[in-house]
Amino acid sequence: MKVVYITGWLRSGSTILGNVLNELPGVLHVGELHYLWQNGVLRHGTNSLCGCGEQVQACPLWSSVVATLDAPDLSRLATQMMRWQRGALRTRHTRARLANTPEQARAVVDRTVALYRALAERGASRAIVDSSKYPAEAAALLDRPDVDLRLVHIVRDPRATAYSYLRAKRYIDPMSPAASTSNWVGFNLASELVGNASNGRYLRVRHEDLTREPRRVVAEVLRFAGLDDEPPVDDDGKVTLGVNHTVTGNPDRLGQGTVAIRPDERWRTELPAGHAAVSTALALPLLRRYRYPLRAKGAA
Repeated sequence: MKVVYITGWLRSGSTILGNVLNELPGVLHVGELHYLWQNGVLRHGTNSLCGCGEQVQACPLWSSVVATLDAPDLSRLATQMMRWQRGALRTRHTRARLANTPEQARAVVDRTVALYRALAERGASRAIVDSSKYPAEAAALLDRPDVDLRLVHIVRDPRATAYSYLRAKRYIDPMSPAASTSNWVGFNLASELVGNASNGRYLRVRHEDLTREPRRVVAEVLRFAGLDDEPPVDDDGKVTLGVNHTVTGNPDRLGQGTVAIRPDERWRTELPAGHAAVSTALALPLLRRYRYPLRAKGAA
């Protein structure tokens, strides 16, 4: 099974990238599958809908997929899976997961691969796009002989993500620039660790390039994933999105119709200078590597 696993820090464009790929025949974007148990099964929080608009367990696709797990008590399984995820597959566990896969992590990955298999049998014959963004999970999937893993690491200017996190969304609380950028550094370094161990199955994509040249960047992702389709994005950056079956993620995933992929540069003028300075200082070691300017108001 071919799995395109998107990793990196949140609010970097994984939802739109995944939903664009979802428009290709035989390709299914499943959203943040890591949270199937918390949001989809237990319905904790405000982000429990499938991308089709139904509750996950009422969705014809997901009800069929979850049934293949043959779990007599699905809620109990979900609680157990969440406990194992916290214990073995958080970002801090990435280096350890590259070295070995303990029993708890193996149990989670076995269930995840079982879900992938059921999805492949139900329409995702060419590729599954999983935008869970957990580097440790990607690390644990690397050595699976039954998964052709392609790791897409998406990055965005840390000042832009810090600005985005100043505002709460329905499904996630706001975060300070210091906290957002600390996580940005941790997730991106961990993603690089997995990329270095992936034997060439790694592609880094900048959010800024995706939003400025969506057709070119999507074409690059398709080539990397071994898909020979034309990008479903026109030269003006417009894409027509149909129904998807993302189990969780940015609520924008629920939208359908024609979407224009455009840069959002509001942070350059609206992010307070003090916040920009904090984010720049914390991200300094990675800014040059990802081709971001030191001066927050400058052009990328």
